[in-house]
Amino acid sequence: MRTSNKKSVSLCFFSLLPLHLSTSSSSLFSLFPFSSTSFTISFPRRLLFASRFISGSVSGDRSSPHRNRIRSGSDPWYCNTMDETEPNKRQRSLSSIATRQVFCNRALNMKGIVAVGFDMDYTLAQYKPETFESLAYGGTVKKLVHDLGYHTELLEWSFDWKYMVRGLVLDKKRGNILKMDRHKYVKVAYHGFRELPKEEKMGIYGNTFVRDSFDEPDYALIDTLFSLAEAYLFAQLVDFKDKNPDKVSAGVDYALMYKDVRAAVDLCHRDGTLKQMVAKDPQRYIKDDASIVPMLKMLRDSGRSTFLVTNSLWDYTNIVMTFLSRRDTDYSGAASKFSWLQYFDVVITGSAKPGFFHVENRANIFEVVPESGMLVNTDNGTPMPQVGSTIASFPTKGSNSTCRIFQGGNVAHLHKLLNIESSSQVLYVGDHIYGDILRSKKVLGWRTMLVVPELEREVELLQELKDTRNELRSLRTQRDDIEDKLHRLKWSVKFEDLNTDQKEKLHPEVVTLESQREQLRLAHQQAQRELHKKFHEVWGQLMKTGYQNSRFAHQVERFACLYTSEVSNLSLYSPDKYYRPSEDFMPHEFDILEV
Repeated sequence: MRTSNKKSVSLCFFSLLPLHLSTSSSSLFSLFPFSSTSFTISFPRRLLFASRFISGSVSGDRSSPHRNRIRSGSDPWYCNTMDETEPNKRQRSLSSIATRQVFCNRALNMKGIVAVGFDMDYTLAQYKPETFESLAYGGTVKKLVHDLGYHTELLEWSFDWKYMVRGLVLDKKRGNILKMDRHKYVKVAYHGFRELPKEEKMGIYGNTFVRDSFDEPDYALIDTLFSLAEAYLFAQLVDFKDKNPDKVSAGVDYALMYKDVRAAVDLCHRDGTLKQMVAKDPQRYIKDDASIVPMLKMLRDSGRSTFLVTNSLWDYTNIVMTFLSRRDTDYSGAASKFSWLQYFDVVITGSAKPGFFHVENRANIFEVVPESGMLVNTDNGTPMPQVGSTIASFPTKGSNSTCRIFQGGNVAHLHKLLNIESSSQVLYVGDHIYGDILRSKKVLGWRTMLVVPELEREVELLQELKDTRNELRSLRTQRDDIEDKLHRLKWSVKFEDLNTDQKEKLHPEVVTLESQREQLRLAHQQAQRELHKKFHEVWGQLMKTGYQNSRFAHQVERFACLYTSEVSNLSLYSPDKYYRPSEDFMPHEFDILEV
């Protein structure tokens, strides 16, 4: 664990304050547990601005559960380098503020965290789907045609990168794409690009004696952004087989087509096709986030260790991380290309997650020579003397860096390298529910944070559509009230001791209530359909399926202690913040507490 220097305060740490140059030092000291003699305050030429807290002043409205959350914009302007004489005057809407929050499922006191780790792809490095996913799609199609013998017509296909979303499930045997709620009930189903009518959907997935688990090997889970292109291609192949059976080889069914898609994707990764293109022009494929480096600096200045665990190998990792940190990099010397290593204590490449998280995984761990990428043997991370030498030494490290770079190994090696005494002292940030979050949480007990880039747009729409959601709730309540009246009336007609005249008098009321119920049902159904289309034309809201949480939302709630739209949102909070979840409610509490 790194030791903090109490005589210096991270520049990003000041971004947590509603910074005004007129703020007195006495009021500043009252906010944080430092004595006035433990450090001196200086305002350097470069300041990182952040807007004021979401509710209350800096001292906070103690009745608000969000009193420590910070206002922020929808783009990383607050972490850009700005001249102190140019105050930021841009106003941010409430929806923009909400998109940058870190949301909490389980209480997490950052004071108990001694090491913060990160995945790289789609966590620190956010790829542009319109270019990167299109690149992956094109490479996969070429492999299917040239290496696996598929029809050349596939080369004319195009990719709609907005069509698929995370949280879907592919039924390999039937060629269906499913969206389920948290109880694993199928709510939306497509065969290729054809929506299954309710009767067909229920016939396949609803009328069974044994509930399907919807897991491998018959199903594939689309839980990572990397999988969206292959899911789209699978849907295209299903349509292609149905419409052109003569153009598909005999014996090739939907399951085999999915297997071939996966094989083609693996070929693209193995031969380096994708990564070579990204390496040539990182800016075309990777989003430029200037707030990554300040966030890492803040964590390290707070005394915590930082580490990177990625499945990518060293050569590609270095290219991506150099790009992300280039604003803080001096390119004048050859050694400066490794300057990003100063923000980490340990970097583990080629980790083979999720197997990395299993202690019983006996994978060897090798030291990486940064200049050449050569691997050097170690004894579980400890230097080994080479033959003919009695002195064990590690390869030279990048300039101004104490970071150690490895390939392979398992989590036990990492704990040893960082002197981790308890798994609960580690916070790991990733984007993949299965590969990053579930295993590290379930197997190790690490604290976890999930990056959900789609959350930014989802939260914006939730803010915009608050009135529509209230109208839906009202329609649902009205429908339920009318149904209750109708059921009581029908019960009276059927079972109570009424004569014929009394029953005939009640009949018009029954007809009226049935008509009102049908009108409300249709109005509610149409309004709900239109609401979901605002989020996504086909699959609706990412975190919802009707009124239920989606399968994806359920997994986020189960396995992620924290979740947010961008990893750099961590820099908007104190590194010692105590994250607390909102109160849980049972259905019987809603009306009583007016939730």
